[in-house]
Amino acid sequence: MEKRELVIIGAGPAGLTAAIYGRRAGLDVLLLEKGATGGQINTTEEIENWPGVQHATGPELANMFREHALKFKTEIRTANVEKVELRDDKKIIITDKGEIEAETVIIATGAFFRRLGCEGEAEHIGQGVSFCAVCDAAFFEDEVVAVVGGGNTAVEEGDYLTKFASKVYIIHRRDEFRADRAAVERAIANPKIEFVMDSVVEKIEGDGMVENLVIKNVKSGEISNLKVSGVFMFVGQSPHDECVKGLFETANGGWIKTNADMETSIKGIFAAGDVCEKHLRQVVTAAADGAIAAMSASAYISELRGKIIPNRS
Repeated sequence: MEKRELVIIGAGPAGLTAAIYGRRAGLDVLLLEKGATGGQINTTEEIENWPGVQHATGPELANMFREHALKFKTEIRTANVEKVELRDDKKIIITDKGEIEAETVIIATGAFFRRLGCEGEAEHIGQGVSFCAVCDAAFFEDEVVAVVGGGNTAVEEGDYLTKFASKVYIIHRRDEFRADRAAVERAIANPKIEFVMDSVVEKIEGDGMVENLVIKNVKSGEISNLKVSGVFMFVGQSPHDECVKGLFETANGGWIKTNADMETSIKGIFAAGDVCEKHLRQVVTAAADGAIAAMSASAYISELRGKIIPNRS
C-alpha cells in the first residue's frame, strides 16, 4: 500500500495553501482532488477581497494558488476519495485509484450551496437557476430576477444583482430576515428590490429558460405567479463530507468541529476551510485554516518521531 506523510483531500484555497505550507515544512505531501483545482472560486467572476490583489477573476486566483503549490513540488493527483477510515489506528484513504496510508490527513473538501428542491429547479439549472450571483449576474442585464433566502448571502447578493437587473424580488419563507440589520436596511433602501415575505417557491416554469415562479404564501396558502428571467438560490450551505461522514465530532449541519490547531476529534486528522464549523467562509479564512492545519500536521509528525523541527516562517 502507498504510504505518505501528509495527504490533503480537496484542492481549493484551503487544500492548496496547506500543500504549500506542508511542503515548506519538509513534508511528503499528496494533494487529492476529483475536479478542477481551485474549488468554488473557479465559479466566481470577480474577487476583490484577497489581500494584495486588488482584482482577479476566480479562475485567475485559483491558478495562482495551483502554480504556487507546484513551485514547491506538490504532487497533485486527480482521484475521487470514496472514504477515510481507521484501521488499527492507521489512517487509510480509499480512492477510486487505490488505497493510501497517511501519517496525517487534512480534510479540505469544502461546501456547496443547497438546492431548494422544488419542481422545475433541476431542469433549469444553468437555464436561469443559479447559485452564484457574482458568476451570473451579467447575464441578466435589465431583466427581472428573484433571490430565494433570508440570510446575509441572500440579502447581500440581492443588492449586488441590482447593479445588473432592472428589478430583484427577495423571497423569504418567514416574516423577518436572519441577515444582519445593516444588510437588510441597505436592501430596504434599494428602490430596485421588492420583498416577498412569508412565501416559498413551489415550482419553476419556463420553456428552456426560466420564465415564471409559482409562489405560495405559507400563512394564507394563496398561490401566485412571479414573472422573472432568473432565480438565485441562497438557502444555506452544506459540507462536502461524504467521504468522512460519521468519522468525526460535528456541529449541526454536519460541519466538522476543530480546535484552534484545526485538529478534529481524531488525532492526526485535521480539517480546513469551508467544511469546518465557522462563522465566515471566504478565500482568506480558508487559506488561513490550511496554513494552520499543515503546520499542526508537521508538529504532530515531529512529535510522533520524537523530533523537534524549528518553526519555519
